[in-house]
Amino acid sequence: MISNLLKRVAVATAAFAAVAGAAVTSPALALDISGAGATFPYPIYAKWAETYKAETGNGLNYQSIGSGGGIKQIKARTVTFGATDKPLTGQELDADKLIQWPQVIGGIVPVINLDGVKPGDLVLDGPTVAKIFLGQITSWDDAAIKKLNPKAKLAATPIVVVHRSDGSGTTFNFTNYLSKVSEDWKSKVGENTAVEWPAGIGAKGNEGVANNVANTKGAIGYVEYAYAKQNKLTFTKLVNKDGKTVAPTTPTFQAAASNADWANAPGFYQILTDQPGAQSWPITAATFILLPKAPQDTAAAGEALKFFGWAFAKGGKAAEELDYIPLPANVVAMIKKSWTANVKDASGKPLASNN
Repeated sequence: MISNLLKRVAVATAAFAAVAGAAVTSPALALDISGAGATFPYPIYAKWAETYKAETGNGLNYQSIGSGGGIKQIKARTVTFGATDKPLTGQELDADKLIQWPQVIGGIVPVINLDGVKPGDLVLDGPTVAKIFLGQITSWDDAAIKKLNPKAKLAATPIVVVHRSDGSGTTFNFTNYLSKVSEDWKSKVGENTAVEWPAGIGAKGNEGVANNVANTKGAIGYVEYAYAKQNKLTFTKLVNKDGKTVAPTTPTFQAAASNADWANAPGFYQILTDQPGAQSWPITAATFILLPKAPQDTAAAGEALKFFGWAFAKGGKAAEELDYIPLPANVVAMIKKSWTANVKDASGKPLASNN
């Protein structure tokens, strides 16, 4: 069954292809921006691209291939920009002469497929999620799950773990969270964009995980919240760092994001998992853009900065409608200042001077 989100993705992809085709046949009509990477922000990038093209005539050809692929492509300079949910360190950015900034914030949620269980009915905590993905808890009527859900009627349904098969920033943030809440996970698996999964089946992209969970009884996976919402998947609540049970909502994502100290983060490097606060969603993450400091195609890079500047200025409402969190105005100002200071043409002129 094709979900509403995947239908929208297909439409957006077709639109991107049409834009690219138009650029080939009539290059004077539009300037195409190419990007690749994270599937986490794809729903909002697709929405922004649609609106931006209607306003400016310029389009976005974005390949939703996972953060690992996006990092590889921008390092190889085969796209105008890369997108990743795993931020690069200052040393990594310097080595590849890249600039990095957060574009939007969202939440990663466990999603399940259990008969009679509605979104938010089931509560899990970090250690229990870790044991499930370690393959140590294999049935939905396990005592650890029952303890967290004493009133739930849980059958002895086998648990089917679904995880990402591609290099993924969503996986990085999910495994980073599990490493913080489970010493067993940290020592046996650890955190990265790709790990050696102890259990389960792999699927490509947030789209693939969402589809597999939707079509597999007893399944559990992890996806960006927009995918859970648009696919009408059953998400779980989580117990956060303060011991409070919270649901994935805009306020709980905002509560976690409020702890970010962007001003003192070189390269805007921030990890937002397992943040303190009674209202904080435990697996909150920013998604980042990577751009060369000295782009080969200055026209495309300049247009990319215009696009992302436009998204900061006009894309907030669309982001909120898809349950992403726009960045605060003071953080946007810091980001734009970094554009001016770092992204320049061959003569040293900032490409963002008019953004």
